[in-house]
Amino acid sequence: MIDYGLKDKVAIITGANNPWGIGATTALALAKEGASVVLVYKKIPRDYDKSKTDKNGVDRYFEAVKVLGVKNDLQGLDFFISEENKFDIADLPVEFQKGYYAFVIGGTYKTKILPAVKIIEVIKRLNEPVVLLGGPDDIERANEILAAVNDNVVSLVGKINLEKSASLVKQAKSVLTNDTGLMHIAAAFHKNIVSVWGNTVPELGMYPYLPNESEKCHIVECKDVKCRPCSKLGFKDCPKRHFRCMMEIDTEKIVTKLGVRNECRDASM
Repeated sequence: MIDYGLKDKVAIITGANNPWGIGATTALALAKEGASVVLVYKKIPRDYDKSKTDKNGVDRYFEAVKVLGVKNDLQGLDFFISEENKFDIADLPVEFQKGYYAFVIGGTYKTKILPAVKIIEVIKRLNEPVVLLGGPDDIERANEILAAVNDNVVSLVGKINLEKSASLVKQAKSVLTNDTGLMHIAAAFHKNIVSVWGNTVPELGMYPYLPNESEKCHIVECKDVKCRPCSKLGFKDCPKRHFRCMMEIDTEKIVTKLGVRNECRDASM
């Protein structure tokens, strides 16, 4: 075993921003070698410079390539669905064929996902057909939701591919979504989007990109939770263990915003 001479030494690590990042990992490695470790977490500023942070990431990218003569057509994002992956609404129950809401229940990180109990609240308040969408990792959450609601919910979580999920998003009345990939696909179809934010914030630039159609983007968040944003990405669990940023989300506000329906510019599948 190599002796790094760290026993009885003090190591100070600054700039860490989460309990599972490289700073914390380095601190643990040094501690195992006998060092006493002081780990200083970086405080993320709460008062944003709106001129620097309110811009969507897409606009920032266009600014970067402006010198190359690349211009933004302001038509928004594109997402194309192959013919074989267009979802036939006739495959849904009859009552859903008259219209439904798409709920995207997944996300890469737990702290960016609206908990099942909150989704159940929304469904019961909405009392209209809902299609649940997500990947294999979201099946348990979907089953929890199904067990608590009536027959006006269909889950296709883990059952269809991304393009078919996108097709269902495109044909929905409105979309409830976490900060995740299908949120941006919904923006590409110019849908009415209710975007729920937990430990991250839209000021970081990743909110739905809808140039000239800001009325279709409804951000729902708990601005009075002072510990957010605690990360620009997310965590497997709330670092402070209370998860107030999601557990205190106003579900009545979600229902109200879902009802603000705007037809997408291309209503075809």
